[in-house]
Amino acid sequence: MDGAGRGRNRVEPAQDPTLPLALAHFAPSYRKGPVDECGVFGIYNNTSAAHLTYLGLYALQHRGQESAGIIATDGQEMYSHRNMGLVSEVFDEAVIGDLKGRSAIGHVRYSTTGSSVLGNAQPLLVQSRRGSLAIAHNGNLVNAHELRERLEQEGAIFTTTVDTEVMAHLIARHRKAGLEEAIVHMLGEVRGAYALLFLTEDKLIGVRDPHGIRPLSLGKLNGSWVLASESCAFDTVGADYVRDVAPGEMVVISGDTVRSTQAVPSQAPQQPRLCVFEYIYFSRPDTDLQGRNVHASRKEMGRQLAREAPVAADVVIGVPDSSISAATGYAEESGIPYEMGLIKNRYIGRTFISPDQEGRRRGVRLKLNALKKVLEGKRVVLVDDSVVRGTTSRHLVNLLREAGAREVHMRISSPPYRFGCHYGIDTGDTAQLVAVGRSMEQIRDLVGADSLYYLSLEGMVKAIGTGVATGDFCHACFTGDYPEPIPEGAGKFAFEKGGS
Repeated sequence: MDGAGRGRNRVEPAQDPTLPLALAHFAPSYRKGPVDECGVFGIYNNTSAAHLTYLGLYALQHRGQESAGIIATDGQEMYSHRNMGLVSEVFDEAVIGDLKGRSAIGHVRYSTTGSSVLGNAQPLLVQSRRGSLAIAHNGNLVNAHELRERLEQEGAIFTTTVDTEVMAHLIARHRKAGLEEAIVHMLGEVRGAYALLFLTEDKLIGVRDPHGIRPLSLGKLNGSWVLASESCAFDTVGADYVRDVAPGEMVVISGDTVRSTQAVPSQAPQQPRLCVFEYIYFSRPDTDLQGRNVHASRKEMGRQLAREAPVAADVVIGVPDSSISAATGYAEESGIPYEMGLIKNRYIGRTFISPDQEGRRRGVRLKLNALKKVLEGKRVVLVDDSVVRGTTSRHLVNLLREAGAREVHMRISSPPYRFGCHYGIDTGDTAQLVAVGRSMEQIRDLVGADSLYYLSLEGMVKAIGTGVATGDFCHACFTGDYPEPIPEGAGKFAFEKGGS
């Protein structure tokens, strides 16, 4: 196999792939929850494949803002373009016009393994004796470190620091097998969470991990087939949702057929483990997961929160944007009026740098502004979807008090976040999590609220919908119950010098 990222007819920009992303992953200093994962989109047999992939990635932009990429094929050649930044900055009409062909896959990234540099942007394009293979990956492998060490000892040369390239090498190692068989062999060696798209000159393949931790759905657009991380991307391109890809399933789209294979023995019949944070925070409100609308589930979380933690107050407000659904549910259940107490600046530059505490405080003010006329003299219920490190929550409480709020009661529509995620969410050092080693009273004092309450795990699952149980989700970030054991050395920068 040639190095990841090498391919024919590349449309890559001239840029040094070793340059690190300028501080804070292009993100503004304000960050109220766990950092997003990645999003994947693929389409087969459409004359506007690259353009529709661009639109699909636009719909999935919330899942990753560090880099974006598309690889398209005309059945003979592969055409690739990747760069750092948002979808709208990476692609323009000319670039999309150069991505020729009737099939394409795309990716938006937030780094969970490997630093944020152009060389790690996806999709990856590799060459082997089977021809070109493009790979896009949402998720994280927990045993990538040990697999990479073994492959390097066997002579493999890596050109990136992402776990996706480990999978590419494993596929290439199965020399006697066809591509589909090689993918199945690879899946038998890796452990963790993944939603994968593979593109060759004549096939689009989608795979989901055996626990179903990371989401992947199948859609149809006239005579074209579409795969995406979320159903909202189907709405954007005009496709119809068909179904979720099942845990451990491999969907192979080629010619006029869609074939389904159970590539990995599914764990789902005993314990389906979709990441519960898809409902709490990551997915767009207009996305449907497992037949349940995300907005409706979040709104019911707010209702359940009001039942579990009522409080005498004058107004309910939510932290834009992902907490608005829960806040409206809390208001409706409690009978306390909902107000728009925080205004989000949607045009803040992403390059705002926050190296210190004062910078982070200014960042909250740049991102959010409090409405004094709504808050002055009021007892306020502030609904948020999660508290991870607590820093932003403290700034928000201060912001409301400075706007004249008499009391601030924090209500969180998820349980305390106590354990790091190793399946595709970047939570950083577990020791920095505010709920680790602190009581509710200590957290309340730290953020400066008059009262604080987290939604119970049982209440959260109940709110997602009827017929579901706690065991239907991965909730390791709350409970430490990891579907796959986490080995030592499985860190974000494990493949980089001095990393862990």
